[in-house]
Amino acid sequence: MINGILGKKIGMTQVFDDKGDVHPVTVLQAGPCVITQIKRNNKDGYEAAQIGLVEFVKGKNVSKAQQGHFAKHDLPPVKFIREVAMVDGTEAAKAEEQTAEGDGSASNGDGLKVGAKVLVDIFNNEKFVDVIGVSKGRGFAGVVKRHHFGGGPGAHGHMFQVQGSIGASSFPSRVFPGMRMSGHMGVDQVTVRNLKIRGIDSDDNLLLVEGAVPGPKNGYVVILKAKKPPRERRGFAGSTTLDPLKAAKKAAAGKAKK
Repeated sequence: MINGILGKKIGMTQVFDDKGDVHPVTVLQAGPCVITQIKRNNKDGYEAAQIGLVEFVKGKNVSKAQQGHFAKHDLPPVKFIREVAMVDGTEAAKAEEQTAEGDGSASNGDGLKVGAKVLVDIFNNEKFVDVIGVSKGRGFAGVVKRHHFGGGPGAHGHMFQVQGSIGASSFPSRVFPGMRMSGHMGVDQVTVRNLKIRGIDSDDNLLLVEGAVPGPKNGYVVILKAKKPPRERRGFAGSTTLDPLKAAKKAAAGKAKK
């Protein structure tokens, strides 16, 4: 089974739950994707699936190497390609893999093969996802905006957003690497973990996750099943939460009967 899918960030909105509470959500276009290659342990050294986001792309807008890669399996040209992990490694899967290798076909033990579709329904039994995106570019930024420095006095005659001295005296007479200074901000790969799934639209391949996702609108994202989903703590488990008032009344009624 494939561990994730590719998509785009559509924007943000809000939804209401059964209790009437409002939740800010990000709408993600999750797929459809197509498997363009399957990496195998005995050949490539690891198990993974290379998938591409299906969208309108002219064949001339991809490189010659990619055109040959897609033509090998009669696939449509795709622009956004990433590798995602395979999450099942049973003995039956390995046996089927060896059989597929003998026939010369590219497949893995879960029945997945090159050209198969990957849809948003892979998250039907999931509660949380990890989303990887590229943050918005902010250009050249100062230390107050870039590193959240407090700045100096804001009164007249003061330079509020100036970093100040970074000198190291006569020893070691240099600036240490990693010094927080002004510079280019944004356009970094950011991973937001454990975003709660608030809705899945299988017809339009949409995924609603609670919270913000890095990047601009129509920015590409990688959506993965949560690596370390949060545990449901007592008192925070939704419908399974124990109401202390009802529990106390029930205990009192039990003692009265005895």
